[in-house]
Amino acid sequence: MKVFSLALISLLLAALWTGSQGVSFRSSYGTCCYKEMFIKKKIPFFLIRSYEKTPSHCSRRAVRVELLKGKKFCVDPEEPWFQQYLQQKKSTSAST
Repeated sequence: MKVFSLALISLLLAALWTGSQGVSFRSSYGTCCYKEMFIKKKIPFFLIRSYEKTPSHCSRRAVRVELLKGKKFCVDPEEPWFQQYLQQKKSTSAST
């Protein structure tokens, strides 16, 4: 029983310490996209809040797109509609 209590206290202290240090035990693979996460359907440009490329350690190249309502989807960066979105965003930011 003492060993169990000691282990539990150690885990709680470790959790508190990592929380205060901003360190996470979660894998960075949580930002990767897997086959079943991709959508093929075009997303209307006005619904897109932001996007980010997945890290280089991920097995598939992808872009995580966040919509205005907070939903996130994975998109193939080579999709023609996404390339159009990037071009439109580039030309809009160049003109401002």
